[in-house]
Amino acid sequence: MDQAKIGKFIAKQRKLKGLTQEELSEKLGITKNAVSKWERGLCLMDISLLKPLSEILGVSINEILAGEQIEEKDLEKKSEENIIKLTELINLKSMKYGVIGMSLFSIILMVISFLKNSPMAAIVDLLCAYNSITFLSRYKIGKDKTDLITGALFFLAVICNTIAFILI
Repeated sequence: MDQAKIGKFIAKQRKLKGLTQEELSEKLGITKNAVSKWERGLCLMDISLLKPLSEILGVSINEILAGEQIEEKDLEKKSEENIIKLTELINLKSMKYGVIGMSLFSIILMVISFLKNSPMAAIVDLLCAYNSITFLSRYKIGKDKTDLITGALFFLAVICNTIAFILI
């Protein structure tokens, strides 16, 4: 998604409606700074704001996500492009939280491993934690029960290994 293009489009449509950033923010129940960040291309709005924003600006959600007016003949193509880009964005956000969790978990394991002088348990736990997060993130996106079961089993392995690691 081209944040800058989307931001310019929102700014243009807001101005065409004769709204200030403050008026738009009040209608959406958010801060003026949030609208300013969108319009400068610094970030995208929360997905829950797409529908009310499209209604206020009098444009489609697809047009907001594309950052441009869409002609009828291009609607289907642009819709598919926007869905793919939005899915990729959601996947990246899911992975971001997984990386943050893994980093914190790694630091904790490294400290305990250093104090206990037993690096193998930490490595096994780290691998299980990584796999657990990966499979559970995939389940969140694709709803494949195999990913849920696999992620849950890896998570169980993390818990058991962590308990054994701390107690031994």
